[in-house]
Amino acid sequence: MIKQLLLGLVLIISSCKGVSQEKQMAMKDNEGQEKFEITKTDDQWRNQLDAMEYFVLREAGTERAFSSDLLKNKKKGVYVCAACGTELFKSDAKFDSGTGWPSFDKEIEGNVAFSVDYKIGYKRTEEHCATCGGHLGHVFEDGPSDTTGERHCINGVALNFVPK
Repeated sequence: MIKQLLLGLVLIISSCKGVSQEKQMAMKDNEGQEKFEITKTDDQWRNQLDAMEYFVLREAGTERAFSSDLLKNKKKGVYVCAACGTELFKSDAKFDSGTGWPSFDKEIEGNVAFSVDYKIGYKRTEEHCATCGGHLGHVFEDGPSDTTGERHCINGVALNFVPK
């Protein structure tokens, strides 16, 4: 019984690592590297961002589930990139996925870039800010079926909220 509870808990906590869907890829330069409007050196990003923001946005890290102050935010407004201020998600696209990370059923088109990552051994669609390239999270096909069916699983530390 305890093993089943622990297994269930592990599955819930790691649910942000599900099967991803294909999305349009980020722009590439002539060498195949992603290119973004805002580019800075690692030192410049380290000076601008706090340690956790740097870990998530620049090193593609993941914050602990249920740790974001934005998780329960129900105010009207827009969620912007914590690194550059680009508008990424509108509050009306936010929903409670139960995963422990802020979740949205759609992005603001053109402001989020996508790439494929194999970091955990299988293909997932990673999301980046289309302006600065900051890692946001991943998109999955287990979102609300009455809207897009997508779940944009986003690290809250990668976002700032601007109330309407």
